[in-house]
Formats: sequence, structure tokens, C-alpha cells
Amino acid sequence: MEPILYRITRPIINILFKIFFRPTYIGLENIPDKGSVVLAGNHTNNLDCILLITSTKRTIHFLAKDELLKGGKKIIFKNMGIIPVNRRIHDSEALKKAEEELKENKVIGIFPEGTFSKVKGQLLPFKIGAVKMTYDTNSTLVPFTITGSYKLLRRGITITFYPKYIVQEPLSEANEKLRDFLQKELDRKKE
Repeated sequence: MEPILYRITRPIINILFKIFFRPTYIGLENIPDKGSVVLAGNHTNNLDCILLITSTKRTIHFLAKDELLKGGKKIIFKNMGIIPVNRRIHDSEALKKAEEELKENKVIGIFPEGTFSKVKGQLLPFKIGAVKMTYDTNSTLVPFTITGSYKLLRRGITITFYPKYIVQEPLSEANEKLRDFLQKELDRKKE
């Protein structure tokens, strides 16, 4: 079952986000309508999660920093279906929880960099979680890139979804290939 707050707010968020930021979506046909899916791509802004939410009718469970589940924010983010990650350690519990969701044919959204890059268009090293959970659960990994910037009331931000990425062992190599693929796409879009 979808997280309740996600289900209630999604239609409103969808309309408002598309009015205020006018995003461009490319390759939506690459997101499967059913089955377990990992959406993995670059992270540019706090609004990236909303951009992903508005790109598919499927519920996306995001891996996100555990700080979001502290204090008053806890009520909101817990009911949005996020999977908290302790970024100070190798958090195997977060990976395990994400894999449980994938085994139930759900969608996981992940930014393998783990944070924003300080250099626009330049990816940080990828953490291995995206390829590991895809491999462990035989899920579909759909890479994406976010380019441009969020501009109020005008077009500026684009999200592009690519055909599924095949994950094979060794996982460290698959992880590096995924990062290289996305970096090449980001470089190509700069030209």
C-alpha cells in the first residue's frame, strides 16, 4: 500500500510543480509500468525528488538521509515512504529495507552520489547501493540525468530516463560503468 501522505499530496504536488517549474520529461517510456524498478541518477537540488515523483504514476520510495526523520519533519517524511539512510556508516539496514520493497515490485529512487555535487555537471563517486539492490533482487535499473536548473514559471529543468541498465558482476565494475555512462550523458548535454 502506498504511504498515506504520498497518496494524498501527490496529485497536488504534481499540478503545482508542473505549473511552477515546467519540467521537460524525456524517455518516460523507459520506466516500466510494473515490476521492481530502481531509478538511479544525478542529484542537483532538493527538488529532484519531486521531479521524479511527477515523472511517473508509480509510488517511488526514496533512500534519503536519516536526518529527515528527526524532529518535526519525521511525521511528514515517514508518511512519504522514505527509507532512511545513516550516511555516517555503511548502512546495510537501509539497503535491506530497499530490497524488501523491490521484492514487492515497488520502485526505489536513489541518487548514488549520496549528496549534491559542488561542481555542476560533474558526478561524485557512486556508492554501490543502486547496482547492488538491482542485482540482488533482479530488478530493472533505469538510469536518469537531471540537467538545467529550476526556474520559477519557465522551462529550465529536464529529466531524461534511459533504457534499462544491465547489472552484472563484479558489482564495483558495474557501478563504475553506470557512473561513466551518466557522466558521458551529462557531458554530451553540455555541448
